[in-house]
Amino acid sequence: MKAAVFHKMKDIQVETIDDPRIEDARDCILRVTSTAICGSDLHIYNGMVPQTRDMVMGHEFMGIVEEVGSGVKNLKKGDRVVVPFPISCGTCHYCNMQLPTHCENSNPDNYGPEGEVPMMKGVGAALFGYTDIYGGYNGGQAEYVRVPYADYGPRKIHDNLTDEQVLFLTDIFPTGWAAIDWAQLKGGETVVVWGCGPVGIMAMKSAWLQGAKRVIGVDIQPYRLEMARKSANAEVINYAEVDAVQVIRDMTGGYGADVCVDAVGMEADRTVLEKAMNVVQAEKGTMKVLEKCMDAVRRSGTVSVVGVYGSPYDNFPLYKWFDKGLTLRGGQAWVHRYIDHLISLVEGGKVKLDDIITHTVPLSEASRMYDIFNKKEDNCLKVVLKP
Repeated sequence: MKAAVFHKMKDIQVETIDDPRIEDARDCILRVTSTAICGSDLHIYNGMVPQTRDMVMGHEFMGIVEEVGSGVKNLKKGDRVVVPFPISCGTCHYCNMQLPTHCENSNPDNYGPEGEVPMMKGVGAALFGYTDIYGGYNGGQAEYVRVPYADYGPRKIHDNLTDEQVLFLTDIFPTGWAAIDWAQLKGGETVVVWGCGPVGIMAMKSAWLQGAKRVIGVDIQPYRLEMARKSANAEVINYAEVDAVQVIRDMTGGYGADVCVDAVGMEADRTVLEKAMNVVQAEKGTMKVLEKCMDAVRRSGTVSVVGVYGSPYDNFPLYKWFDKGLTLRGGQAWVHRYIDHLISLVEGGKVKLDDIITHTVPLSEASRMYDIFNKKEDNCLKVVLKP
């Protein structure tokens, strides 16, 4: 089969590799009909999350069931499904708590209580196509993919919905939903989302659905700000042109936002000096967006973090968190917990997900599209690949 294979930093090539096969009774083999490039994939592409061996990329995918293991009774050949990006067993302590990103069984070699990502040990559940530390499973940027625990993760999709309408139920819509769900809106809040990429825009859409009164997007790229305005009906602030924190305070009577969402993570734009300091301090990327969220949120507000961080930072503003009495939540989205409700929102026409797609290309163009997406060229916001 053809697949987008990571070799080393900035080197992803579409190649012919062996087809996947059933390895466990709870597996299925999926023929991929649509897959996407995620901003999280760029962390591997740019070497921010290390990977030393070849691996098929991709954790946002859907398709048609081709084969099922003997233990899979709820799926059959020909079923059309979307697949959550975390790989979760559905039966362990954490899965029973509806915390699938902490599954104890899908990542046996690296799982543990420590959360030591920089030390590459003691992390959470496995993820499709997301490095050996997160299980080493091949991803879905391919013609076929093996799906473990197929009796728990995949969800059937009605034929009256297109791939594009439901593909983002795999990751970015549940991730945006989680960012707002963790803030526990009561209704009438001002929500500011830092980062108007795909996850940020999904967080904005989710904020409206969960009762926000005002939704504001912050970014430095005009095309992303325009998409936030058009797709999520958000007010927007160009951080490259104004002091965004001060503008947010001015917009909220001096208080700040009720909720700030960090949808950027460690790969925010950095100056040359900041990059040099990364080397000196043995840090990867920057936490500047998290700091801005803590500045811009009101006292006793909530900062919700769905941008990826994989490095320690010595200058974390603990004093600010303490003085302002902030609630800080973050992590990978509990897709299995949310997905059935989110499917119903799509089916009921309550939310539109496919309006952020800017590029739809054959899988064979994956290498080129990684480069374009990474460089923010051609107003590239979201890429869908067709195997």
